[in-house]
Amino acid sequence: MRTAVALAFALGCASFVGAAHAELPDLAGRAVTVVTENAYPPLQFVDSSGTAVGWEYDAMDEIAKRLNFKVEYENSSWDAMIPAVSGGQFDIGMTGITIRDDRKEQVDFSDPYMRSEMLMLVRGDETRFADAAGFAADPHLLMAAQPGTTPFYVGVYEVLDGDEANPRIKMFETFGAGVEALRAGDVDLALTDSTSANGYVAASDGGLKIIGEKLGAEDFGFIFPKGSDLVAPVNAAIAEMKADGTLDALNTKWFLDYKMGQ
Repeated sequence: MRTAVALAFALGCASFVGAAHAELPDLAGRAVTVVTENAYPPLQFVDSSGTAVGWEYDAMDEIAKRLNFKVEYENSSWDAMIPAVSGGQFDIGMTGITIRDDRKEQVDFSDPYMRSEMLMLVRGDETRFADAAGFAADPHLLMAAQPGTTPFYVGVYEVLDGDEANPRIKMFETFGAGVEALRAGDVDLALTDSTSANGYVAASDGGLKIIGEKLGAEDFGFIFPKGSDLVAPVNAAIAEMKADGTLDALNTKWFLDYKMGQ
């Protein structure tokens, strides 16, 4: 549940925001298709009632309200998302996508809406290693990863030996599938940003934990087809939401109150 303080803060933000809407572009009810994976709690996931929820849903709904566009949500696997947005199949993509120069060759990014740090996620009873060096030193230990993601490249180049074909990296279609393999004992480590790591740990009832030092930081952004006229309006909305405290209120809801309610 949300705390009274967080609720009051969010309501205060809402009253402030109402006066600021006139400064943003008005997209006149335009239909905008947003694609996501629904596999990255607490950014976006399907809850126990079957409803798609999360930080990014709340943020995108708020952006749509401020810019006066109508959101239509679609789902896609991670590996198909960037090519699909690049090809104009969807207007916006959101699934905790790290802003990287190589991806900028295919899609345009919004300004960052969140900064997160890479962490090591293991089973709650793990005692064989306590950091990246300990994992790398034991050739029997396996890591879960999604191909082409930041955790994959961090695992290859900062934890292991730089060989992208290293058999110690087991590939999964979704991050959630990798976490299930971790919990089942089929792999021993999953790398992910602090956003997702803290969400999974909070929901695991002691089944998962975070170990070791942070392995680096990454900025998240929404993605658009190259040259999209939505980038500037969305950036303006993100800037306003940062300035008036709305993003901070979402962080409280999904990274503090959400964990407390698990």
